[in-house]
Amino acid sequence: MKSLSILVAMLFISSFGLAQNLKTAINTDDSKIALHGYSPVSYLDLGIAQKGLKEYQVTHNGIKYYFTSMEQKKSFEANPEKYLPEYGGYCAFGVSVGAKFRIDPNKFVAKDGKYYLFLYDLEVDAQQLWLAGNHEELVTKADTNWKKLRTK
Repeated sequence: MKSLSILVAMLFISSFGLAQNLKTAINTDDSKIALHGYSPVSYLDLGIAQKGLKEYQVTHNGIKYYFTSMEQKKSFEANPEKYLPEYGGYCAFGVSVGAKFRIDPNKFVAKDGKYYLFLYDLEVDAQQLWLAGNHEELVTKADTNWKKLRTK
């Protein structure tokens, strides 16, 4: 537990700059593209991170999502809420400890019909911290924190 506390502290220190100016409920770039252009359908249906293509894009609630094929695009259009990332696409581990961090789109966990994205930098691999913890407890903490963080 002590090492987990140290890693959490390192997460905050090493990623402080990444947490600034993240005042939106959806993690996007300046072009309002979600998931760094990766396909939300690939995460959930295939369990892999795949970069989407501009020709297969959908704008949902003012945010662009890219897909790898017309089939993926249609799956999303049929049920967009199913494919939205947890915590607006911010780092799930960061949200569980009360902070918003940008993510590495290749770091994710798909479980129970949802997918969770994670920060990765040279100091901290938030996905590994999540996997080392208790999934249900971390989700409960993150869900509680997200109610406050989503509007900040």
